[in-house]
Amino acid sequence: MPARTLPNFEDDPLTNAIKPPPDETPKERQRRLRSEQAAKAVSDSIDKELESQRASERNGQKPVKILLLGQSESGKSTTLKNFQLLYEPKAFRTERASWRAVIQLNVVRSIHLIFDAISKAEKTSSGSQDFVVDLIASPELLKLKLRLAPLLQVEETLIRRLTPAGSSETEATLRIGRDMSYSERTKNYMKEVTINSAVQWKGSFGRRDVGRSSFDADKAMNWEDADDPGRILHACSEDMIRLWEDPMTKKFLEAQKLRVRELAGFFLDVLERVTAPQYIPTDDDILKARLKTLGVTEHRFILSGKNNISRDWRVFDVGGHRSQRAAWVPYFDDMDAIIFLAPISCFDQVLAEDHKVNRLEDSVKLWTSIVSHPLLKNTNLVLFLNKIDILQSKLASGIKIADYVVSYGDRPNDYEHASTYLRRKFSGILKEKSPLPRVFYCHFTTVTDTKSTKYILSNLKDMLMRDNLTKTNLIA
Repeated sequence: MPARTLPNFEDDPLTNAIKPPPDETPKERQRRLRSEQAAKAVSDSIDKELESQRASERNGQKPVKILLLGQSESGKSTTLKNFQLLYEPKAFRTERASWRAVIQLNVVRSIHLIFDAISKAEKTSSGSQDFVVDLIASPELLKLKLRLAPLLQVEETLIRRLTPAGSSETEATLRIGRDMSYSERTKNYMKEVTINSAVQWKGSFGRRDVGRSSFDADKAMNWEDADDPGRILHACSEDMIRLWEDPMTKKFLEAQKLRVRELAGFFLDVLERVTAPQYIPTDDDILKARLKTLGVTEHRFILSGKNNISRDWRVFDVGGHRSQRAAWVPYFDDMDAIIFLAPISCFDQVLAEDHKVNRLEDSVKLWTSIVSHPLLKNTNLVLFLNKIDILQSKLASGIKIADYVVSYGDRPNDYEHASTYLRRKFSGILKEKSPLPRVFYCHFTTVTDTKSTKYILSNLKDMLMRDNLTKTNLIA
């Protein structure tokens, strides 16, 4: 009988993948060990939390679970923030310092977008004498570009604070700045800074000596921080305002067909306020702030219904990038409801990750896959046809929906007819594709509007509380 050969662990691919490189320097080793320690702490924290959840569910009542779903920039994170604002307002008072940094990053990247439009105009000006004349006649823009160069340093500082040391997100983003010229770097504006949902980025800002129980946002801010990026932003404030208000800037943006006011994280109309020395974000500012996340974000709330019976609520936000959608269904088949956000203003836009795919078409396809999925047949579906304010603005400006949605035909190009058409489109898909008959819950929304969104979420809460109590036989 042939002798058994023990495996050679030196050739084990897993061992080879995790062992340190042979030429690792002491500095690199320290960085690697810190990164591994941080990763283990996050992993242990997640394991502990999961075990706590399982124990709680074994000993108590099943929580109400809601999943927020939709493509990137559909309004999922804003809806989650609305849940916080409505049912956990104290959280906003302890997170303003963190959102202040996000808003600062939004401002810097909006300025980069303007410079990108100018750079593109310079490169394509050979085919248009008008742009050549415009650039020569506007030396002020070139001066502003030089004077606002310190914003690159601000961006790097903010990215480092928002992402953990040594993380791939930080290094990949900052490498763009080190290895590229300014004009090359601005081309990468649309490659957003991305935060892993497992990273506790909100703890990186504010004073360390102020506990989370403090409700005073001003005390939570570290105004003595010599490295506060807000100092440079304030020093550059007048130049940024001058750049934004320059008629030539508007011309360059129009030439690139960039409607920057419609972009998430737009604050250029309030630059003087958000770059003030001791600026504290308002609730509306936080709702409008844009920060892209990877993975699943979970928030918990204890809510009471009209009968004063309390329930544990869990709201999940799943990343909207196409690469993040495929594997989520098996893990969320026990949801009480899915809030599906379809940004219907995006009928004339394409996906950032695939310029061949229309964003409205992508929402329709994703909605179809959700309503037809057998694992979700017993889940309540609530449709938010979102960003109706932008839809109204686009249609009023003369952008024709029929140019992008062939089936719209010769219907009038106004909000009333467009919204009715889209509502019927999504309703028809639910009726045709759902494995079981379902009620069509649909709302036209602007989730950055706290007043209207509060009303919708309150009604949703009452509906789900009633449904949950019925399932547990607590009410008839």
